[in-house]
Amino acid sequence: MSAPPHAHRHAVPVPEPSSEEVDDARGGVPRLRVTEIYRSIQGESSYAGVPCTFVRLTGCALRCVWCDSTYTFTGGAWMAVAEVLSRVRDLGDGLVEFTGGEPLLQRAVHEAIATLCEEGRRVLVETGGDQDIAPLDPRAVAILDVKCPGSGMSDRMDWGNLERLRPHDELKFVLDGRHDYEWARALVRQKDLARGGRIIHFSCVFGRLEPRALAGWILEDALPVRLQLQLHKILWDPDARGT
Repeated sequence: MSAPPHAHRHAVPVPEPSSEEVDDARGGVPRLRVTEIYRSIQGESSYAGVPCTFVRLTGCALRCVWCDSTYTFTGGAWMAVAEVLSRVRDLGDGLVEFTGGEPLLQRAVHEAIATLCEEGRRVLVETGGDQDIAPLDPRAVAILDVKCPGSGMSDRMDWGNLERLRPHDELKFVLDGRHDYEWARALVRQKDLARGGRIIHFSCVFGRLEPRALAGWILEDALPVRLQLQLHKILWDPDARGT
């Protein structure tokens, strides 16, 4: 399905990828493989509702059964980090998120993140949990997606990341049903993940778990987590890109 016209009005087109096989740097120029760069409303995390520029990178080592961005697995376009930064600036000030795919698969992302942080931007990094978050710029905010059993990818998690979290980082659990909820509830309690006021989001696999049911479970268990709805999927076509 295509997005409504207004959903794409702030999108910056990304050039078609070259057929040549290239590394993430050429001639000493750091590059990123990019699926899309666009301006939208942040739909998740504690920043939900805030206008945000998204840099969606290409490539992921995971294959979650409910993945809603499989189009990022291949394709994309190689862009110099300087060009990516220029396009981000052209789209406006404020919040920026690097997402994917898996942004931490690309080494050059750290240069882009550091530059934006130096410019005073708040930078979010949506990561699937299988890549070490230790190299992240300390000023960036990691949104760490803890893979529940329903994803089929729990065994691919780098569990050391739970110890690498900084105080301002956030956790996200995407739940496919009651079994995932009970698994996540046990992990939150056993690891005391909410200590220090850590923000933890429980989100439904869109169309497979009713938010009302999840809200009831959270209330019944007095769990120290936030119910997260994917705001962008409420505002626009759930299958749309660039929203």
